Amino acid sequence: MLMYRTLARDLAARGPGRLLDWGCGWGQMTALLRERGVDAVAYDYREGLDAPATEPLERFPEVEAHFSSDPVRLPFDDRSFDTVLSCGVLEHVPDPDGSTDEIRRVLRTGGTFYVTNLPNRFSYTERAARLLGLYYHGKLPHDRVYTKRTVHELLQRHGFRVEEFKRVHMLPLTLGGPARPIWAVSSALERIPGLNVVATSLQLVARSPG
Repeated sequence: MLMYRTLARDLAARGPGRLLDWGCGWGQMTALLRERGVDAVAYDYREGLDAPATEPLERFPEVEAHFSSDPVRLPFDDRSFDTVLSCGVLEHVPDPDGSTDEIRRVLRTGGTFYVTNLPNRFSYTERAARLLGLYYHGKLPHDRVYTKRTVHELLQRHGFRVEEFKRVHMLPLTLGGPARPIWAVSSALERIPGLNVVATSLQLVARSPG
């Protein structure tokens, strides 16, 4: 939750306008963004639906989320959003090009695609998880890992202009321990060139074409 709160604070400070929480999961990001006054809309994929639906989320019942069984097509009009957030989602979709094209479709001219928690191909934590027999990105059928080059190429194929890029999350918070000190050390380490090449995740901000 410390990571999500930090992300929500950063996004809210950017003045994101109407925001789509793409692949909202439990809904924590939508709830945190709304607490900060952001007009956030929750959406997630749900297999087996006959038609798009809107339902309250189990853990955040105050959030009514949009659901669809189409793994690519979004149930929103063209140019409906100023910002689309992908927090640990882009790496799981079956058709990254199709989904990126849909993101472009629902974004207004000059809108922002904010991608975070994107697995880094060179991450030491991914390598350790693989060696230890734990879950790692790439284990499931549609999982992917990315590099700076491959994520830039994906977005640029669909007309996006990458404006910010960084490697984040040097230390895993999921192992437990005092979260704030670990977060502080991790944030300091990710600013060290060379060392941050093996960070867990990639984070970038891209602008949709005008």
